Amino acid sequence: MKILVCISHVPDTTSKINFKDNDTAFDTNGVQFVIGPNEEFGLTRAMWFKEKQGASIDVVTVGEKDAEPTMRKALAIGADKAIRVDAKPVDAFQVAQEIADVAKNGDYDLIIAGRESIDYNGGMVPGMVAKMIGATFVNTCVSLEVEDQKATAIREIDGGKETLTCDLPLVVGGQKGLVEEKDLRIPNMRGIMMARKKPLEVKDPVAENSLVEFKKFSKPAPKGEIKMIDAENLDELIDLLHNEAKVI
Repeated sequence: MKILVCISHVPDTTSKINFKDNDTAFDTNGVQFVIGPNEEFGLTRAMWFKEKQGASIDVVTVGEKDAEPTMRKALAIGADKAIRVDAKPVDAFQVAQEIADVAKNGDYDLIIAGRESIDYNGGMVPGMVAKMIGATFVNTCVSLEVEDQKATAIREIDGGKETLTCDLPLVVGGQKGLVEEKDLRIPNMRGIMMARKKPLEVKDPVAENSLVEFKKFSKPAPKGEIKMIDAENLDELIDLLHNEAKVI
């Protein structure tokens, strides 16, 4: 089985977010970038297929040269080859076009992406890729098994879970649950050394235009002052909720 894992190069969630150029661009100064958490679950699941069923794993990202340390980390975890589409990711349609082009030319059986990246939280790329390459799509996937070119996937739905079976090729929008959090892989020294020798292909982009232009970024409004109320003073609580917060 040949697997393509889509990797998001995203800011660490502990990063302080700032903007520059009159709030029209994200300021990356001092920001640590990592593999997106949803993609980490996907890559670990792909590693399971590699170790149990002999699959091969390619990882792909759409990004500029500063994304290469993130791709090397994916190689250190155990991927066999990395592909970086040399373009600044601007919108979901552009990113999906680039990944779909890689997928079409790679003859992959299974494509695993995160259900959404944690920077823009758009949640559109995996579904777009599936449509562009004519593959089945399962989103919010929390369990995945593949045997004899047939996949069994479990996905979260409102109020429960749904079990699906389908033929490959398949695109998965994965999340926590594909593997247990304790099973996530941390690169060891041997993996880091081996990653230096693994291929990292830089590919020219194919998408001509993006559909989105960013006008302005803004941070959420700061939280208001916290008022502590005696647990026995229900009259004051009701008064504040009614006259100040105006929620009742």
